[in-house]
Amino acid sequence: MKQIRIIGSPFFCFIKKMNVEIIDPSGSLPDIELDVRQTFDLDLDLKVPAFSTANEYVPSIDEAYRFDEQTTLAILAGFAHNRRVMIQGYHGSGKSTHIEQVAARLNWPCLRINLDSHISRIDLLGKDAIVLKDGKQITEFKEGILPWAVQNPTALVFDEYDAGRPDVMFVIQRILEVEGKLTLLDQNKVITPHPSFRLFSTSNTVGLGDTTGLYHGTQQINQGQLDRWHIVSILNYLDPDLELNVVLAKVPSFDTKDGREEIVNMVSTGNLTRQGFANGDISTLMSPRTIITWAENTLIFNDRNKAFEVTFLNRCDETERSIIAEYYQRCFNEDLEDSAVDSMEED
Repeated sequence: MKQIRIIGSPFFCFIKKMNVEIIDPSGSLPDIELDVRQTFDLDLDLKVPAFSTANEYVPSIDEAYRFDEQTTLAILAGFAHNRRVMIQGYHGSGKSTHIEQVAARLNWPCLRINLDSHISRIDLLGKDAIVLKDGKQITEFKEGILPWAVQNPTALVFDEYDAGRPDVMFVIQRILEVEGKLTLLDQNKVITPHPSFRLFSTSNTVGLGDTTGLYHGTQQINQGQLDRWHIVSILNYLDPDLELNVVLAKVPSFDTKDGREEIVNMVSTGNLTRQGFANGDISTLMSPRTIITWAENTLIFNDRNKAFEVTFLNRCDETERSIIAEYYQRCFNEDLEDSAVDSMEED
């Protein structure tokens, strides 16, 4: 077998010859390539770099996961060509999980950070801490997660990117450029990213703030920073047939003739809530994650009606529950016997 030795050079491109092995003495660069058709069950004639072995930071593979072709292609471009990739979409559409499951099959270490309002610049970069050394207390700088990730073969995922604080966003901006270096001013240190470092983000909005009322706390993203993301992919909810297969894979107890019919009606109910939300009739909707939870709760309570109530209905606006009950009736051809709906009608 012909061998190619890479010295100090990142591996970003696809290797076209099947009999070529990539050797990296440090073991921190991709050393194999995988066929996309076989690995992700997608109709794409592509090969992507991957690691032959996994470490503790590689996510576990979910065999039931189903990949969206366009989103997978965007994520694979990020891994193979060191592109900064943002995945945007409604809650529960599987944005973060999509990145994790691609990383899992590539054996690529992956870390997720939720950029809520409590994550600060210090959390990312590090801070001085008092440590005990040789029996004495001294002040020592402890690096945050960002310097560590940048220096290692890691895919870093910023969840809820559009909810990040402004000071945190400007820290991230330093590494959005492929050749961008991370400067630690407190340490007079400049960090060059590892060749296998990758950066992804997920967001519910596309950087314009919350225009739907669903995502309180999201911020408008600086357009100069948004422009630095090389690829922005939109992940919508799945087609009904694919969503059916996902739910059945997650809750295999329903994989019978009657069970499949039950899940078909659940998915149809979810789609009606999405259409109702789009039309402005209701202010919330059912995500694929909600439907999976509904199916699981149905097994727990042995009551589809009760499961629907505790899974979704109870978090809906009281004035909209009669509309949601109508969706339920249209899909299951039976009335939703719910105390919340009944009491509202009595009032």
